[in-house]
Amino acid sequence: MSDSTADRLLHRNLPMLLLRAREKMMERFRPILTANGLTEQQWRVIRALDENGPLEPRQISDLCTISSPSMAGVLARMEALALVTKERFEDDQRRVRVSLTKKSANLVRVLSKDLEAQYRALERAVGPDVVGEVYRAVDALLAGLEAD
Repeated sequence: MSDSTADRLLHRNLPMLLLRAREKMMERFRPILTANGLTEQQWRVIRALDENGPLEPRQISDLCTISSPSMAGVLARMEALALVTKERFEDDQRRVRVSLTKKSANLVRVLSKDLEAQYRALERAVGPDVVGEVYRAVDALLAGLEAD
């Protein structure tokens, strides 16, 4: 084995660190979702629609980082559970708009108290400045990667 700098990894494994951070975060939130009968993917879809209004499936896929083939199944199951509705565009029957139902909008209201309590607990654990720095750093990282 050569010891030249070209043969060694000089950076920490950022993708793995981000995955570990995500998992640690989800340990705080997953029990709340599970207790309310939701999967992580379903919650991501609900949250995206709550924040953005009705969207097309490919837009939801992009926002939620769920592949298009998986998204079709997720949306079908969510529709069967009355969490979303789908309607075709009048001017283009090939396109579908996905919206929250009253049931899922109510879930957002119900879950928001527990989820916000977890965010406050996180801020107490690591400090609100650290949480703010993470938001800024991740936003900057994503902006840089998307501009690439």
